[in-house]
Amino acid sequence: MFLLLFVLPTAMAALLTAWFAGWTGAVVAAIIGAAVVIAGVVLARFLFRGYRATTELVAATTRLAEGDYTTRVSFDAPPAFAPINASFNDMARRLETADDLRRSLLADVGHELRTPLTIIRGELEAMADGVREVNEAEIRRLLVDVAGMERLLEDLRTLSSTEAGVLGLYREPVDVVELVVSVVDRFRFDADARDIGLRVLVDDRPVAPAVDGEEGWPEPVEAEVDAHRIAEVISNLVTNALRAVGSDGLIQIRVASEPGDDGPVVVIQVEDDGVGIPADQVEVVFDRFHKAAHSTGSGLGLTISRDLVEAHGGSIEVAGTDAAGTVMTVRLPPTAG
Repeated sequence: MFLLLFVLPTAMAALLTAWFAGWTGAVVAAIIGAAVVIAGVVLARFLFRGYRATTELVAATTRLAEGDYTTRVSFDAPPAFAPINASFNDMARRLETADDLRRSLLADVGHELRTPLTIIRGELEAMADGVREVNEAEIRRLLVDVAGMERLLEDLRTLSSTEAGVLGLYREPVDVVELVVSVVDRFRFDADARDIGLRVLVDDRPVAPAVDGEEGWPEPVEAEVDAHRIAEVISNLVTNALRAVGSDGLIQIRVASEPGDDGPVVVIQVEDDGVGIPADQVEVVFDRFHKAAHSTGSGLGLTISRDLVEAHGGSIEVAGTDAAGTVMTVRLPPTAG
């Protein structure tokens, strides 16, 4: 095919030129013909590679649309296709990761809901068969299991919103000290019942409860945040701390403003002297449904806390050992970031 399209016409043109214009003209014609042939070869190769790359990309897009998220396109294509192929492969990897997370989440949710549903069904069947007496205490016990499932579903809704990037944040200037105190006060009754110390400090000065009759309120430590969401983060951290400590334990929540690269950073630190975190679990405490041996929660609290803090442009980290308790540190930008 190459011989018919390029070589033969060029040779014939050179011979005809030699017949009418002499051998000098023939040489010129041959050079021009050779240049045309070379240009044709390069153009044909480029068009062929472009056609092959386009065909491969269309086929891969079809497979991806049909749910094959493992599909990828090669980089053996003209340079102009490299950014397109790289973007396609990156999109396919993200879709594959999202699909794996979805499958894992569905399996975990099914596992977390199966146990309370099985308990509730068994109890109701026992009541219906007359094996177990129907009374207020039994009904309230079942309501506790129902409330646990409701919390799990609400946690999942929040988690899906944060991970999809569609969670609405209603930022406003907030005194973080006042917010922390209001949240911690909700846990004070349970803490007192277990003789657990629950203390809020600002710059290492106790604020709530007051110590040795100290009075006055510290200067506000302000940040532009969604007060409801940050209150949820603080609540999750304090709840985990209460689960970790025993009687006569101590939980301290520190609030401070520290210098950062882009200005002051608001720091909220929840420290307990409880059972701590095994060294091999520190890296996975923020994973979905990861729970310590003593935990009775859904295993989503820290995951949601991390996502909420990061949605504010902040960060959260954990430090702890088996024997020295746990320290959770939240850092928030003072203004919308």
